[in-house]
Amino acid sequence: MLKALIQTVTPFQQNASIIFCDETKKCAIVDPGGDIEIILETAKKNNLLPEKILLTHGHIDHAGGATEIAEILNVEIHGPHINDKFLLDELQKQGEMFGMLSKNCNPDKWLNEGDTIELGNEKLEVYFCPGHTPGHIIFFNKNSKLALVGDVLFNGSIGRTDLPGGNHQELLESIKNKLWPLGKEIEFIPGHGPNSTFGQERKTNAFVADSILNLN
Repeated sequence: MLKALIQTVTPFQQNASIIFCDETKKCAIVDPGGDIEIILETAKKNNLLPEKILLTHGHIDHAGGATEIAEILNVEIHGPHINDKFLLDELQKQGEMFGMLSKNCNPDKWLNEGDTIELGNEKLEVYFCPGHTPGHIIFFNKNSKLALVGDVLFNGSIGRTDLPGGNHQELLESIKNKLWPLGKEIEFIPGHGPNSTFGQERKTNAFVADSILNLN
């Protein structure tokens, strides 16, 4: 089974997740925006073996600590989609604006729809979900019915689209056409706030409930 440990990091209260194969203890750090000492200590305390860093998108609160952690652990950075390169190229400058130490990020591998990530005995499927940013992706583990959706969808809300490269209609299409088909029972870890399920959001989310999107 794939399991997840969630640490809230940065002044933006972002969910940095350490996902790991329960059998092998091999793990990936997803969206290490900052406070990297907290993330590293969590992995160490749980006897996990970091293999890679995964990024859903290029905003500083999700990617700001990626380069530093990769250098410390000597692991590769995979993701997001190349359309977010313009954001990753500006991380240091963004960090200076927000008072956060950050390095620009050049991923070892850009990810695309249909790619798979192996983590011990588990696999993650990659889905391209633009809207919040042009290169946003999400990760889905079918075995554990768990999705890591970054800032595409939240418990009770959706990602903002007023930042550079954002597109509200694209975001709605990503949720409707990429997330919902995965199944109502899927639990998701959002970029901020508590977990939820796709089914719950289809009932009650004020932006993308079935009644709002005319899916009933």
